[in-house]
Amino acid sequence: MTRTLVGAALFSLLLTGCGPTAPNDDDTTDNGDDAVETPADGGQEAMEPIQVSGSWEPYAADATAVTYDEAVPEGGTVDVDIRSEGPEGTRVTLKATGLEPDRDYGAHVHTRPCGEEPGDSGPHYQDEVDPAATDEEPSTDPAFANPDNEFWLDFTTDDEGAGEATATVDFRVRPGEANSVVIHEEHTKTEHGEAGTAGDRLGCVNVPM
Repeated sequence: MTRTLVGAALFSLLLTGCGPTAPNDDDTTDNGDDAVETPADGGQEAMEPIQVSGSWEPYAADATAVTYDEAVPEGGTVDVDIRSEGPEGTRVTLKATGLEPDRDYGAHVHTRPCGEEPGDSGPHYQDEVDPAATDEEPSTDPAFANPDNEFWLDFTTDDEGAGEATATVDFRVRPGEANSVVIHEEHTKTEHGEAGTAGDRLGCVNVPM
């Protein structure tokens, strides 16, 4: 009887040893598809930060920062920093020096690169594009031209001509559709028919996004 019990026990152990091995935590399975990394919070993947620095200068094909007016004097500096904010947002920070002291300026992200003429940078970038707007008649409807649907970076310089602004929005820029930050002559208006306007374009920074 004892031999029979021992034999049964050995047979059971052999069956256990020949069974399937439990998966190791380090094992991976290739299902033939590229894995897409999804952030833990369920939002979009973080965008690569964009940082641009330059000095104001007259237009040239390779210029980073272009001045169109003496209110943005040559030789001053500008820095633009763009990065993701939270699961789906974007934060843009603008810093400038060498401008006129104690003065209001407006600034926005625009759709096209800086050009020889101030208007070459196109209209403001909008997350939801105003269907009634055209290149000749940009959006002035506050339902679309507002700081939640565009990037507004208005600032006031200090007594040394330095100023900075940050705009944070709850959307990401569509690749290739925003290409510059434009400095305007005054703070941005909000009234219907004038919303989003901020006077003449004084300077432009090439920032392809």
